Amino acid sequence: MHSIRISLRSCPKHWRCFSRSSVVTQTEPQAAPVEKLTIPPPSDADKPISPKIEKLVTEISQLNLLEVSELSGALKKRLNLPDAPVMPMGGFAAAAPAEEEEEAPKAVKSIFTVKLMKYDEKQKVALIKEIKGLLEGMNLVQAKKFVESAPTVVKADIAKDEADKLKAAIEKVGGVVEVE
Repeated sequence: MHSIRISLRSCPKHWRCFSRSSVVTQTEPQAAPVEKLTIPPPSDADKPISPKIEKLVTEISQLNLLEVSELSGALKKRLNLPDAPVMPMGGFAAAAPAEEEEEAPKAVKSIFTVKLMKYDEKQKVALIKEIKGLLEGMNLVQAKKFVESAPTVVKADIAKDEADKLKAAIEKVGGVVEVE
C-alpha cells in the first residue's frame, strides 16, 4: 500500500540525511472530508448579507425616530457603550467656529499705539517743538527728522488716557494722529 523510495549515495556519511532523502508516497487516498473553498467577491461588488442581518436591517429601517432613539439607548445600556459626542460633517464644521466668534465677548483693548500720519506744513515748526517736548531725550534735529519721516509711531504700548493726551497735544499743533 505504501511505497518508500530511498535514494542511496555512494558515501556512507549521507546515510545521516536519510530522513531528507526519503520520499513517502501514499498510493491509496484516505477518505477525508474536504471542504469546498469559496471565492470571495470582488472588493467593488456588494458583499452578500446573511438573512439574519437582512431581516434586522429591514426591521430597523421601518422604525420611526422615537423608536430608533429608544433602540439606541437600549443598545448602549446593554452593551455598556459610552455616549459618544456627535461630530458634525462637511459644511457644519465650518459654520460652527463663526458662531463661536460672534458669541464671544470682544476683548477690551488696554494697550494703544499713537502714530503721526501727516502734518500741516504751515505748523511744522510748532509740531517739531511739541514732539521734542513730548519725547524724552530728543533734540531739535532728531525731532525734525522724526516729523518729516511721517507716518511714524510716536509712542507704542501706552494706556488709553495717555494716548488720548498725546493725540490732543499733537492735533493742537497741526498733526494728524491715529490711535490703534
